[in-house]
Amino acid sequence: MQRIVILGNAGSGKSTLAREVGARAGLPVVHLDRLFWRPGWGKATPAEFHADLVRAHAGERWVSEGNYHRQSFAIRLARADLVVWLDTPRGVCMKRVLVRSFLDRPRPDMADGCRERLDADFVVFLRYVFGFDRTARPRIEAERLRTSPDVPVTRLRGRRRITRFLQALPERVTQGVPLMDREAREG
Repeated sequence: MQRIVILGNAGSGKSTLAREVGARAGLPVVHLDRLFWRPGWGKATPAEFHADLVRAHAGERWVSEGNYHRQSFAIRLARADLVVWLDTPRGVCMKRVLVRSFLDRPRPDMADGCRERLDADFVVFLRYVFGFDRTARPRIEAERLRTSPDVPVTRLRGRRRITRFLQALPERVTQGVPLMDREAREG
């Protein structure tokens, strides 16, 4: 496994898992939010974002985190060896998003000057997080199945599963064997 895509709700742990996978397996990490957002919450144009996606996923080895299914799946999912879905409970995602906003720390997965602030846009973002499983997830999953139905999927819920996944990672990446046991994979 040399090309891994990590999906999940905001606050699910995608960026943290991607950094850990990258460090353990020696894979470059691609944060889609960092490609999409420009300093101070500016947005990349569709052409800029597409070019950045193509460039970031041109190599043979990477771990890529973020959703952006409409813009990115044809580029990165078509080349992926594995999709990891983080099935983090909604309450945990909401708490993490709120805590990181209150802490007001810069995030390595975001462009400079993109600090989450408590404003009207943040309320809209919280609604997205709250309704993710009902609205965004089905669309992301449908696009995943349409784009690359044969790419194996590993679903991780809870720290124990994530820890097991990470412990097995370096050996399995170098040997090219599946990353999880059958019970954690999509059937």
